[in-house]
Amino acid sequence: MLTLISATDRPGSNTKKVANTYKKILDNLHVSYHFLSFEEMNVKARNEEFIQMENTILIPADKFIIISPEYNGSYPGILKLMIDNSDVSKCWHHKKALLTGVAMGRAGNLRGMEHLTGSLLYLKMLVHPNRLPISQVDKLITNGTEITDEATLNTIRLQVEDFIKF
Repeated sequence: MLTLISATDRPGSNTKKVANTYKKILDNLHVSYHFLSFEEMNVKARNEEFIQMENTILIPADKFIIISPEYNGSYPGILKLMIDNSDVSKCWHHKKALLTGVAMGRAGNLRGMEHLTGSLLYLKMLVHPNRLPISQVDKLITNGTEITDEATLNTIRLQVEDFIKF
């Protein structure tokens, strides 16, 4: 099972719009997945709702696609908090991750993906080498809901196809 994570709780974020693009590509490839949006799920506390999400979305997954925005040159604290609140060995150990960085600047959250890679390796995860930085994301989302730039869509599709085989 694959879980797609939109790793910010900011309403109306570009991160979720990029995640919508991944959802569409996964649907077109007929890949089964769960979608976890921090915008729609409170991951700040390990409560009954969190444990239910963990049991149905995190633990069953053997692969994760994490769409992470740049927050102060790194990845969002809410993502770190969600990982810290989870049962680390059951949720993360020996599973695979694909990372996509999102930024309005020119680096596409390269530094944040490096930080996140280090954290995931510590959690005994295998991180796919094709970490995709999406720069100037605001210019790639022209319909207001997802990426419409054909070259970027093709790059994402190739990234996802490779990860499925990984």
